[in-house]
Amino acid sequence: MTDPALLEQLEGQQYLVLRPASDIASFWDDSRESLRRVAPQEVSYPNTGHVTLRGFHEPHHVGALKEVLTEWAGRQRQIDLRVEEIDGLPPPFQIIIARLERTSSLVDAYADLTSLLDTTEFHRIGELSLDEWVFHLSLIYAGRLSEAQWDAMHRTSRRSPDPQPAEVITSADFVWYANGVEHVDTLEFGGYAR
Repeated sequence: MTDPALLEQLEGQQYLVLRPASDIASFWDDSRESLRRVAPQEVSYPNTGHVTLRGFHEPHHVGALKEVLTEWAGRQRQIDLRVEEIDGLPPPFQIIIARLERTSSLVDAYADLTSLLDTTEFHRIGELSLDEWVFHLSLIYAGRLSEAQWDAMHRTSRRSPDPQPAEVITSADFVWYANGVEHVDTLEFGGYAR
């Protein structure tokens, strides 16, 4: 990411994300481009397709946070991702998303991460319980649209892909923002047979 305004907004934050690289990544690229052709100019777009598992604000404890997340990754098994549908997160978010199926490996990974983080005092951003969390890849940020514009865009964007794009994830990215720069470390999962 190189957008100075976005980097400034993210300064001091950290994220643990899954980054699809094959079938879901291709689906995300194609979907974002087809939506971009019909979207109002007021919307914005994420740089890359990613599934956020957690957000943090720990600018002074990045190393300690990375150690805990590396511990989680070391015992993590592969995660199965499958796109369920193109949908949207309603106001106040107004984000067009590729909603993911709640596969057992994805749910288990989120639950295990929650259990581990509950033993720490790291400041988590926007965290929801497992029952409330919507696993997804953001496609369009439409928060600047009026409610009527959002409703129209959401209605025309919704669809279920056939076949459902799917892929297996064997690592997570620890992403942090400091001094106007995005930093990324890949944390390989250790709990699966190679």
